[in-house]
Amino acid sequence: MLMALAHLSPSQKKPEREKEEESEDESEVLEESPCGRWHKRKEQVNQGNMPGIESTFLAMDTEEGVEVVWNELNFTDKRIFKAHEDKIRTMFQNLMVVDHPNVVKFHKYWLDVKESSARIVFITEYVSSGSLRQFLKKTKKNRKTMNARAWKRWCTQILSALSYLHSCDPVIIHGNLTNDTIFIQHNGLIKIGSVWHRIFANELPMPDDLRTPLKCQREEHRTLHFFPPEYGSVEDGTTVDIFSFGMCALEMAVLEIQSNGDKVLDENIKLAINSLEDPNMKEFILQCLSVSPNKRPSAHDLLFHRVLFEVHSLKLLAAHCFLNIPYITQDSLLEEKTKIIDPQGIMAHVPRRGQSAVLWRYSQVSSMELDKFLEDVRNGIYPLMNFAVSRPHILPRALSHSQEDLQIAKTPTPEPVEVETRKVTQMHCSLERREDKSRLHLTLYLKLEDKLHRHLSCDLLPNESSQTLASELVHYGFISEEDCQKMANFLEEALIKQRLPLN
Repeated sequence: MLMALAHLSPSQKKPEREKEEESEDESEVLEESPCGRWHKRKEQVNQGNMPGIESTFLAMDTEEGVEVVWNELNFTDKRIFKAHEDKIRTMFQNLMVVDHPNVVKFHKYWLDVKESSARIVFITEYVSSGSLRQFLKKTKKNRKTMNARAWKRWCTQILSALSYLHSCDPVIIHGNLTNDTIFIQHNGLIKIGSVWHRIFANELPMPDDLRTPLKCQREEHRTLHFFPPEYGSVEDGTTVDIFSFGMCALEMAVLEIQSNGDKVLDENIKLAINSLEDPNMKEFILQCLSVSPNKRPSAHDLLFHRVLFEVHSLKLLAAHCFLNIPYITQDSLLEEKTKIIDPQGIMAHVPRRGQSAVLWRYSQVSSMELDKFLEDVRNGIYPLMNFAVSRPHILPRALSHSQEDLQIAKTPTPEPVEVETRKVTQMHCSLERREDKSRLHLTLYLKLEDKLHRHLSCDLLPNESSQTLASELVHYGFISEEDCQKMANFLEEALIKQRLPLN
């Protein structure tokens, strides 16, 4: 990186990694993205995608070393694609800025236009732990009832995601929320997938038999009961998702709704509801499953239902505040702070009249437990409920030109360097002197706005300035142009602390 990179060929200009990425088997790679970052594999996956997107493959993100999903949407008639190209771009740009810990991340897209056909490729987050339906099926084999705390935690996460989507401007309606499009990880984190289902079905120029999701779902009777009675006959709104959520919550509570073959009848649903022992849970689900859309509460209101609502602990509020501190890598900060704490020091005390105060010492708090708790909060397992009236999350009409032009590529040939447009939300660095004392070794940790991380390192020469370092980071596509001056100021402060003369 930086000055040393100036002497490398373009193919060599890559940051050093903390861990070596596993080499890919080239025989398994079917295609590369235009920027060369994503490698499409042969293995097809199902991540709750909409009907019509049959080409869904596992792929590797070579920059972050994680698996992702490679989705393809093909247009056999190029003229139809061209007529709707602006609408398609706007739609995909809006999807890219949707950011919630309980929603499957939409990373990037590009257009591949050929002489007579066109193709849209978009990259989404891969959730390897499986769908909620699979999890409930396994759970039912081992036990007959669902843990109430787990049920509340799952419902809170799903509603937190729906509240976010419904408060976006323009509003995002899922329209296909089932136990097949909800994923659960081993740590209890919920992820809603297929958020783009309704947008694609209603907006893209597709055949009529694919435009209405209900028509496709009729062939799959096991999911019909997730759709409200009015679905397909009137213009749907956010209440569609509330009904679907209510059915998901019911299945989570009873583990399985009995079916006649593949179809779940109304009688089976009533029996499942009547089997619930908690009256608050029963009332909560019945409100969601109301036949009248106007009587269904909003996702925001449901978070405050007495079956779910809990006053946030000071510990949880502090964790969220701590994790929202910009430009700090919390992991290293926590480790540094715990090293200098006196175990016998008093963290808090509770005075009692006529008795000695109750003391709480640092030795009573396990740093390992704090690490685990912070990780769970960071991942979205314990979202904060919105006490204020929900405010609209305005989605930008367009991203920067370099982002939206990723690219109308006639062939998937890799491009040399991609301009970075994502903003840096957190930054942290460390400086260590080399053994020869003439150079410093810089390690830079960056967190981008789409939650991805970068770990860069290099040796600094005595005559290098912070401005030069920041400019080279922009030049090689590690940070955006807008973050250049901020990065320069950040590096300058770090150099001053090392008492390194600046030039």
